[in-house]
Amino acid sequence: FRLALIQLHVSAVKSDNLQRACGLVREASAKGAKVVALPECFNSPYGTQYFKEYAEKIPGESTQKLSEVAKECSIYLVGGRSIPEEDGGKLYNTCTVFGPDGAMLAKHRKVHLFDISIPGKIQFKESETLSPGNSFSMFDTPYCKVGLGICYDIRFAEMAQIYGQKGCQLLIYPGAFNLTTGPAHWELLQRGRAVDNQVYVATVSPARDEKASYVAWGHSTVVNPWGEVIAKAGAEETVIYTDIDLKKLAEIRQQIPILSQKRCDLYGLEMKK
Repeated sequence: FRLALIQLHVSAVKSDNLQRACGLVREASAKGAKVVALPECFNSPYGTQYFKEYAEKIPGESTQKLSEVAKECSIYLVGGRSIPEEDGGKLYNTCTVFGPDGAMLAKHRKVHLFDISIPGKIQFKESETLSPGNSFSMFDTPYCKVGLGICYDIRFAEMAQIYGQKGCQLLIYPGAFNLTTGPAHWELLQRGRAVDNQVYVATVSPARDEKASYVAWGHSTVVNPWGEVIAKAGAEETVIYTDIDLKKLAEIRQQIPILSQKRCDLYGLEMKK
């Protein structure tokens, strides 16, 4: 099946972002995409100072638009971090998924908050405004089961391993790595998660805006279960496409059967929630 990643240029005007995102979703559908993913923070600038101002409840304006365009195009739509979600007085970094009938199939709240300090380069603390999610998020399609993470979640290998154990063959991470962590780890982490779990891994970033307070790395990417980069964007706004070949995935798992060779008598990993 064909996967499309929309690397959107995000402005400060929510309505413009929504309109342009939906237009690109329609374009991707017209080119045969069955699963379409938007980037982290696609409808607002990324930054702790913006989260409260742009926050919405779910369902709300942004998720309603995503539901409508998913139904119109009869696709599976991964809504990036569609919005900072407000719920019960707390804010969450939330990704919603909609099916071809417009129904919401999953709602992933970012589990690991991006609190880092690299002297002389970048300091960022999502926990100043956001609360963490407390659950894994998977959804079924006629093609395969898909696991979801958001940006920083990709650094935690255990999460991807759980998804692999639960039968996911594609992991999608809307993300917004920056100009420090992007060149260092963006592709490396994707290839590691793909090889370790013999799955496809897709990451979808906002386009780079040098004038923004937080500058995203861009380079939305798809990696196959052999660890090969099979599609990659530059820094500009674009849509990239790739065909997810589940036959190839099965062949790789047969050739190097790590899933059946795990020593469960010596070690294990469990999902607690």
